[in-house]
Amino acid sequence: MFRPLAVIFSLVSIAPAFSATQLTQIDPSYRLIISIPDQKLMLMENGGRVAIYPVSTSKYGVGDFRGKMTTPLGYLMVAKKIGDNAPVGAVFHHRRWTGEILQPNAPGRDPVTTRIIWLTGLEAQNAQAFHRGIYIHGTPEEKTIGRPASYGCIRMKAADVAVLYNQVPLGALVQITPDRLPKVAKARLLAPPVSTSVVQNEKPASQQPQPEPTSASSTLSVEQMRMGGTLAAEREKAKLALGKRM
Repeated sequence: MFRPLAVIFSLVSIAPAFSATQLTQIDPSYRLIISIPDQKLMLMENGGRVAIYPVSTSKYGVGDFRGKMTTPLGYLMVAKKIGDNAPVGAVFHHRRWTGEILQPNAPGRDPVTTRIIWLTGLEAQNAQAFHRGIYIHGTPEEKTIGRPASYGCIRMKAADVAVLYNQVPLGALVQITPDRLPKVAKARLLAPPVSTSVVQNEKPASQQPQPEPTSASSTLSVEQMRMGGTLAAEREKAKLALGKRM
């Protein structure tokens, strides 16, 4: 089980030079776990698994050294998000959209695309991550996703990073680990609240208006609605017959 407060306190002891202001920006309800051996990213919310995406980490291994194109390990945080509303495949240069859009696996091209989720380190072992420009970002080199192929960043498929970008807030905790992803139960989806007035004034099925089908993908087909109406009518007839006998 993930213990966010324990992690935060451990970060304070591990990286005493890290500012208290930055530590207060951590949102422990959201967590990303990136597994180097699995080459996968797990998104968690409130301790439950939301999604798992394939990724690509550095082909030069792990570490956080200036001048080396390695992927840092340890706890980091989402510091900046760049690319709001940019189209999928948008090409970024120096974190600015150039206006160009690339399709997946465009030949001879390997820029940053679609979205930039910029990470900052929370430990001594990844203190250089922000200045090195360690991102989670899209790439046209989607054929390499699933194996180490980047120059230090965490690469994702363009469509995947566009979705993740909207799911993860600033301050989300990021863990890059040399271990495999943990087994985590799916996040529970809360059912919408039921209106009390609707329950109290509930009418028999035969008296409720039947919705008109709007398309072939409607929840109930015309035949299903007809069958429901027939069953409701039969129930009413049975009630009337029983009342006459009594």
